[in-house]
Amino acid sequence: MTTSSHPAGMLGDLTVARAARTARASSFDQTGRNRDNWIIMPGEERTLAEIEGPGFITHIWMTQSCRIQPGPGQIDPNLVGVPMLEIHNALGVSWEVVDPDYYRKIVLKIYWDDQETPSVIAPLGDFFGLMNSLSGSYESLPLSVSAKEPELHTFGGSAAFNSYFRMPFNTRARVVVENQNDIPYLQYFYIDYELVHDPLPYDTVYFHAHWRRALPNQGWGPDLQSNSIETTVANLDGHDNYVALETEGRGHYVGCNLAVRHFQGSWWGEGDDMIFIDDDTWPPSLHGTGMEDYFGHAWGMQHNAYLFNGTIVHEEDVPGFHHSYRFHIVDPIRFDKRIKVTFEHGHGNHLSDEWSSTAYWYQTLPSPTLTIPDVDQRLPLRPVDRVIETPLPALTDVQKQARDAAAARMADFVQKRDAMRAERRDQIDEWERGNREIAHDIRARFNEREN
Repeated sequence: MTTSSHPAGMLGDLTVARAARTARASSFDQTGRNRDNWIIMPGEERTLAEIEGPGFITHIWMTQSCRIQPGPGQIDPNLVGVPMLEIHNALGVSWEVVDPDYYRKIVLKIYWDDQETPSVIAPLGDFFGLMNSLSGSYESLPLSVSAKEPELHTFGGSAAFNSYFRMPFNTRARVVVENQNDIPYLQYFYIDYELVHDPLPYDTVYFHAHWRRALPNQGWGPDLQSNSIETTVANLDGHDNYVALETEGRGHYVGCNLAVRHFQGSWWGEGDDMIFIDDDTWPPSLHGTGMEDYFGHAWGMQHNAYLFNGTIVHEEDVPGFHHSYRFHIVDPIRFDKRIKVTFEHGHGNHLSDEWSSTAYWYQTLPSPTLTIPDVDQRLPLRPVDRVIETPLPALTDVQKQARDAAAARMADFVQKRDAMRAERRDQIDEWERGNREIAHDIRARFNEREN
């Protein structure tokens, strides 16, 4: 029995003073003006934060924008003080179209201590719960997405992301984004952290996250009706299940999000969750009764988003898409040697839907070597409108002149835009160094307090 009189729990911790220092790496304009975003060029990798430990990342906030410009705007890009004009294309002032897939083209990577491979790797949107590049709002205890209302349930829709996962590091933390798109995008961010003096305890486990995809799952009867007599075949080994997480080490699994692209038009969620721990053979240590049950729902999925479970995008909102989450924050699933988190895709794995997921867990270092598919294998299977294209008719002299004028204006616009982007890229080189120097200075001044 403890003799401490300090209140316990998350709110109780606020009553205790601690020898720590809070700081932030962000995209603030280091010239003192208001251009508070980083331009990330195609194929470019940027270190948003590099922090000397020991310490903890306590909060990450991000929002971003990626616009395609099919035609020239009427405003010089150097005179635009915001990342996008937000002027309706019908007015003819600007022509900007969101890249519907860009949340899948940006990769978030986080490295702990001196490891050369990331402990966190996922498409940016999927890490926070915006899956398939399809916007949806939700609020859970560790993660949230706030989608812009007019763009809710659209591909590439604007949104703000938050993570409150506590992420410890002993010697160093490095947060990186990589733009695997063929056009630039703009990144706003806060990375809040806490520095401490003493090295982390020996039994510390480190935060991990990994994105996976089955494109699609291979089912033995995708044309058979879900819940029909013919699909009630036995699954007594889980061999063909979808695998959300498989790792070795010691730690605990704390949840996942799951995106399902259902093709059959019936019901995708009749599969069971099966979680194998350490030396499990059959049955696994945790065997569930259906996907809606694992995600804390029943009789199908509801339009609910709670602290630990819920729905982000419901198939009634966007037909064929269902995005859910389940966090084991108060009920972590612990393992000493290994864990394998699996789900049936349809009972007995009869369905061939497309699934993707991000799993979250804490474990000892070294981290497993985590990779994700190339960008062309990550793009969402979104519906595509049928478009009929016809050749141009014979043009009059006036029409030819109009088209030539538009092409000349576009060439001038692109030249100015690209010059502005190059100038901004050089500026972000300086800001990236600036963030590193600011973090180093804060660490040094905090260390002096100890002495």
